[in-house]
Amino acid sequence: MLRSMTAFARHEQTSAWGAIAWELRSVNHRYLEASIRLPEMLRSLETPARERIAAALSRGKVEGTLKLQTASAAPAITLNLPMVERLLEVAGELEHLMGPGTGLKLVDVLRWPGVIHEPEPDLAAIQQAILDSLDAALAELVATREREGERTAELLRQRCAAIRIQVKRVRGRRPEVLARWRDKLLNRLADIAVDADPGRLEQELALIAQRLDVDEELDRLDTHLDEIESVLQRNEPVGRRLDFLMQELNREANTLSAKSADADTTRCAVELKVLIEQMREQIQNIE
Repeated sequence: MLRSMTAFARHEQTSAWGAIAWELRSVNHRYLEASIRLPEMLRSLETPARERIAAALSRGKVEGTLKLQTASAAPAITLNLPMVERLLEVAGELEHLMGPGTGLKLVDVLRWPGVIHEPEPDLAAIQQAILDSLDAALAELVATREREGERTAELLRQRCAAIRIQVKRVRGRRPEVLARWRDKLLNRLADIAVDADPGRLEQELALIAQRLDVDEELDRLDTHLDEIESVLQRNEPVGRRLDFLMQELNREANTLSAKSADADTTRCAVELKVLIEQMREQIQNIE
């Protein structure tokens, strides 16, 4: 199944300790490039988050943003009483040496490192919830990319069918084109009143037919179209393979245009190039 490289996904999750929300955006890119924004306290999750993204996606520029909101309830705060008592003792000794009014104030005690103890959140539980939420967001992102990819695949199939119509039209006109060139050569010989050697005439006509022969190009166009339709059925990243096939289609269309001997064939070649370019633009966004 085809996957687009352009998609957006958001997954939210709430629990007793707060709420988390992942936002994932992806656009087309030659390779997989992931950019992750995490709160400073959760920077250790960057590596496992990148690993999960790499396991789910193969191409695209992905931006992931984690929004974390902890519960608003006031945390339990406790005092380190032994440290406070020791600080007061030291302050009393200093005040005895330096004079009254030089002791510690209440705010100084509270600011002293280690006096106030705030319980740290259970980061292990939070981290696991964050990674589980990322997995859910990635699943949604992949589903979105697959839906968009299926729409693109349908457009590509339509363009392939339109190209086959043009190929059939050119192939059907070949006998008429060769007959027209034969009549043109005979008319020129008649105008100059020259009796042409039948063997020589047939030789010249054979050379013209060889120069205007596009059967090989038409056969290769059909072969490339068959390959595209086969690739569209694969359950793997196929963007690069499709891009290569677009180059091959364009090469055959250019050769067909160069060998064109009438206006109708030229118009068909131009239409082929338009259809191929439309396909190429769509494929640039395929994983």
